[in-house]
Amino acid sequence: MTILYILGAILIFGVLVALHELGHFVAAKLCGVRVNEFSIGMGPVLWCRDRGETQYSLRALPIGGFCAMEGEDEDSADERALGSQSLWKQLIIFAAGPLMNFLTGFVILLGLYAGMQAFQVPAIAGVAPEFETYNGTTLEKGDIFWSINGERVYLYNDVDLLLNLNKGQPLDLVVIRNSEKVTLENVQWNTFTGIEGESYQGYGIYRDLTATEEATLGGKLRMAWLNTVDFVRVVRLSLQMLFSGQAGVDDLSGPVGIVSSMTEAGEQAQALGGIRAAVESMFYFAAMLAVNLAVMNLLPIPALDGGHILFLVVDAVSMLLLRKKVPARYMAAVNTAGFVVLMGFMLFVTFHDVFRLVG
Repeated sequence: MTILYILGAILIFGVLVALHELGHFVAAKLCGVRVNEFSIGMGPVLWCRDRGETQYSLRALPIGGFCAMEGEDEDSADERALGSQSLWKQLIIFAAGPLMNFLTGFVILLGLYAGMQAFQVPAIAGVAPEFETYNGTTLEKGDIFWSINGERVYLYNDVDLLLNLNKGQPLDLVVIRNSEKVTLENVQWNTFTGIEGESYQGYGIYRDLTATEEATLGGKLRMAWLNTVDFVRVVRLSLQMLFSGQAGVDDLSGPVGIVSSMTEAGEQAQALGGIRAAVESMFYFAAMLAVNLAVMNLLPIPALDGGHILFLVVDAVSMLLLRKKVPARYMAAVNTAGFVVLMGFMLFVTFHDVFRLVG
């Protein structure tokens, strides 16, 4: 079964890339921009076909793709060139790829939630006997987590994530009690008595494992949206940890690591709940990956969509202040350099993934 999960993970990764580029392609066509080539994959061409003004191709390396638009990286006199379009059209075209991935993640989650009958609520069952002594206040049974240290609690599992991020340090809580927000500041980490009388280190808050709400159609749409937003938050927190030194190279994953993680998730889910659980796990991972691709591509890094959007803003400011556009060749040079660096980084992460797997 492992090979099936690997092939499934590769297929999912390729489809997400294809959908990303399809977003650019559709937006470009709708905005009247000439598309010279639409490619899935990078490297040597495996298959290609010309239809109208566009060449459609499939390339050997399933680690990317591109939508080559006229005038994207060079000056062009063509009135249908990308650079000849208005600022808003160009912004829409470059944002369309990440938006497509974001919507893909949302749609996958909505599909996964379609059969749900109820959703678990991040409710509180009570607190340890020592809680009020340490904190000067208490929590009540039925309180629902709203935020932890300013971070919204979107899902039941967010509580564990946010508490663990602040492990050992005092935190600020906001809970919903009788439809009103109640704030508890400086909640202490200490030694508390657990539900079964054991001593443990923590915050002394007992979780309610049975609290649920009915999964109505509106509730399913809401949960799919909140889960999608939660994925965005996870990317942000991961980047913060990377830049602050809390996470390192060992925590990064390239295509090989992603496929390996999806395969492992599928195998574990199958062991616990069978084939259906494995498929659902793979699709949940796919939704998370789709949102990750959306957010990462919007970072203001040359060669990424966010880098293109940044250049558009810089160009607009230059026109406003200097009445002069930034020459396309300069932007092309920066994008080329950014692409080389990005590919080098991807290769480094990929080799690191391989060595980690075989080591």
